[in-house]
Amino acid sequence: MRILLTGANGYIGMRLLPLLLDAGHEVICCVRDKDRFGIDTEMLQRVDIIEIDFLQPPIPDLLPKDIDIAFYLIHSMTSSTTDFDKKEEVSAHNFNTYLSYTRVHQVIYLSGIVNEKNLSKHLWSRKNVEETLYKGTYNLTVLRSGIIVGSGSSSFEIIRDLCEKLPIMVTPHWVNTKTQPIAIRDVLSFMTGVMGKEACYNQSYDISGPNIITYKEMLLLYAKKRGIRLYIFTIPIMTPTLSSYWLYFVTSTSYKLALNLVDSMRIPVIANDTRLQELLGLQPMTYTRALELAFIKIEQNQVVSSWKDSMISGRFKQDLQKYVTVPKKGCLTDRKSMAVTNPQEVLHRIWAIGGETGWYYGDWLWKIRGHVDKFFGGVGLRRGRTSLDHINSGDSLDFWRVLVADKANKRLLLFAEMRVPGEAWLEFDIDANNVLHQTATFRPRGLWGRMYWYLMVPFHFFIFGGMIRNIVKKQ
Repeated sequence: MRILLTGANGYIGMRLLPLLLDAGHEVICCVRDKDRFGIDTEMLQRVDIIEIDFLQPPIPDLLPKDIDIAFYLIHSMTSSTTDFDKKEEVSAHNFNTYLSYTRVHQVIYLSGIVNEKNLSKHLWSRKNVEETLYKGTYNLTVLRSGIIVGSGSSSFEIIRDLCEKLPIMVTPHWVNTKTQPIAIRDVLSFMTGVMGKEACYNQSYDISGPNIITYKEMLLLYAKKRGIRLYIFTIPIMTPTLSSYWLYFVTSTSYKLALNLVDSMRIPVIANDTRLQELLGLQPMTYTRALELAFIKIEQNQVVSSWKDSMISGRFKQDLQKYVTVPKKGCLTDRKSMAVTNPQEVLHRIWAIGGETGWYYGDWLWKIRGHVDKFFGGVGLRRGRTSLDHINSGDSLDFWRVLVADKANKRLLLFAEMRVPGEAWLEFDIDANNVLHQTATFRPRGLWGRMYWYLMVPFHFFIFGGMIRNIVKKQ
C-alpha cells in the first residue's frame, strides 16, 4: 500500500516508519524540514519526502493522488501554553484540505483518552481535532491512547528523571490521579493492526495497557524496578504553576510542556472499552513489562527516537537551516587546531561528545553553565543525547542543536539553544591534512553580547583548549 506519514520525524513517526517499510509498504513522509529528518541513508533511499507545514495555507496537488492510508501524527502541545489548541485545529483543517485532492481510503489518528466530562485544554484539543478530522472526505480511525511508556517517550523520561535524581519527593496532589499507561510497542501494534481494516472505518477506540494506577504508583514501580529507595510525600498547596516549575527544574522537559502536562495530569485517563483489543486479538503488556523493555533499549543503546530531539524541546522553532552557514562578519571566534594521527578515532570521540560522555574537559563547568541556563529559562543540560555514538542533523545534544552531522566529510556543527545574548556555533572538522579544527563562533547582540563574550574569554581559554587536547590525546 501507499502510505502518507505525517509527523514522520516525531517520536511515534520515527518508530512507525521502519515497521511500514519492513512490511513492504511505499511510504511518503511529510515533514516541515527534510534537512533535519534524522534517518539513515539506507532508509532515506526507500522513502519519498515532501515538505509541508500544515499551519500554512494548503498548496493544491502537492501530495500524490493515489494514497491508500494516511497517518495523522501532528500536535502542537509543546510549542505553546496559550494557543496550541487553535494551531492544532488549523493543522487538522489544512490536512483535510490536502487530503481532499487525493483518493485516500483511510486516515489513522493517534489521540488521547477523553472520557471525562471536564477535560484539560490538551485533551479537549485532542477531541476537537478528532471531530475536525471526521469532517474529512475519507474513512477515519481514531486510536485514543493512554500515557505512552517507552524509551525516549516524554512520560518515561520525566519519570526517569524524577526517580533517578530525587530519592525524596515532595509532590503535588495530582500524583494521586489515576491513569492507564500503554507500552509504545502496543501503540504501534494497534496502529498497524487497523490499517485497511474496514471494520475500523469511522470508529474511535480507547487503547491502553491492563494496569489502572496512579502517577505515584508509576514512580514507585519504576524505583522498585531500578532498585532505588524512593519516598514520596504529597502536599495539597502546590499550585499548577509551582508544579510546572518543579517538573521543569528537575526533569528534562520544557516549561511549556510541563505546564500543559500538569494541566492534563489532574484528569483521570482511563479506557472505557477494549473493543479494538478484542477485534485485533492483542493483549497489551503491563506497565512493569513496558519499563523492562525501555531499560533494555537504553542499555543496548538502541533508542530509536526521543521526544527531546523534537524542535519543541529547544528555544528555536524556526527553520534552523538558515544557521548552517556560519557567519563571519560581526562575529567573535575562538579557533583551535591540532594535528591528529588517527582521524577515525578522533572522529569517533567527536561523535560521542556530550550526554553521558561529557565534553572532555571541565565537565563541572559545563554543568554549572547548564544550571545557570535552566535558571534563566533555558534548556540546560538535562536533554543529554538520544544515542551514545550516533548523531543526526536536527538532534538535541545537551543545550546544543545539531545542524550538520557529516561523518563522511568529518564535520560536526552545533548551534546553541542555551540562553545567550546572541547566536553561538561550535564546529569540529578534520581537514585533508588530518588537522582537527575546533571553532567557537559567537554573533553578539548589542553591547551586552560583546561584554558576555569577553567575560567568558578566560573560561573559553581553558575549556576549549582542554577539550581539543583531550579529544586528540585520547587517540
